[in-house]
Amino acid sequence: RARRVCPSAIWSVTQRKLDQLDSAAVIGDLRVPPGNRLERLAGDRSGQHSIRVNDKYRICFVWTETGPVEVEITDYH
Repeated sequence: RARRVCPSAIWSVTQRKLDQLDSAAVIGDLRVPPGNRLERLAGDRSGQHSIRVNDKYRICFVWTETGPVEVEITDYH
């Protein structure tokens, strides 16, 4: 499904970021590397967090005690 959302040119980066998200034990794990730019979102996306894939795409998710849920790759702008 993710391959339909983001361009093939950034698929390897997207897959690496999804692997990091899947491996995170606590949300703070996503602060490394700093390029993830972990953010708590507001407004319509209140309750969600995001990490950057690149300048245009983000992986948005809700963090729970068991890890990420409602994961989506989105054209953030």
